[in-house]
Amino acid sequence: MGAYKYITQTLQKQYKERDALYRDKVMKWRAGPAIERVEYPSNLSRARTLGYQAKQGYIVVRVRIDKGRRTRRKTMGGRKHKNNYRFVQPQMSHQAIGEQRVNRLFRNMEVLNSYWVGEDGNYKFFEVILADPAKPSVNISSAIRGGKAFRGLTSAGNSRGPSKKFAMNKKLRRKKLQATPYHFKPYLKSAKAAAAPKPAPKRAEKKAAPAKPAAHEHAAHAPAQHAAHSGGVRAAHPQHGAQAHEAKHEAAHPAHAEHQPHPSKPHEHKK
Repeated sequence: MGAYKYITQTLQKQYKERDALYRDKVMKWRAGPAIERVEYPSNLSRARTLGYQAKQGYIVVRVRIDKGRRTRRKTMGGRKHKNNYRFVQPQMSHQAIGEQRVNRLFRNMEVLNSYWVGEDGNYKFFEVILADPAKPSVNISSAIRGGKAFRGLTSAGNSRGPSKKFAMNKKLRRKKLQATPYHFKPYLKSAKAAAAPKPAPKRAEKKAAPAKPAAHEHAAHAPAQHAAHSGGVRAAHPQHGAQAHEAKHEAAHPAHAEHQPHPSKPHEHKK
């Protein structure tokens, strides 16, 4: 077990048991200024996790935030409904408010993150980690993004929206939707349908079908056979392959020949 784990356990034990060292520390913080720069972070393990480094350009500032209601000052505008309220919801956590107050004081630096260090009945105490992007030792991209604390880009500022870390992924969302009751039954594939073989596609059936005989194949038959079907006139010339095929079709299907007669024109040879 590393040293950071011992530090975390010690701080948690002091806060749960309200140790004398913890109470003395909070009393000194309460008597001191609201925003004060510290030389070393109180919780080193947490500070290192959030980006703190013991280098030039990194500082830690402790801030004190008042707990309880955020009251509005009474104005001298009479008994109007717009002045008749006490509680104001700032839409921000105490930690986000502390980061903004520290960044207003240290304007040349950028807020990396912050963490809780203690509280009592009236105040909460946070330590804010800041970095100077002008220093060569600070080579992280998060220090270049200006105004993180005011744009809700820190962990405290993102607490209002849904967290991406604990967001439900597509698989869990699909399971949750399937578990919810509907007015119809969800479609489930049966075992028989899953075991049955899939039919072949239509394109494959067309390819497997036998091809029709071409016109030149009919022209390659014996002239005597064509003479029997066409009366011995069209078989004399092998060029009349298509006409021989028509005559053969008429002989095989006389009914079709009566309704749809094929016009027979004499073949003219070019000189």
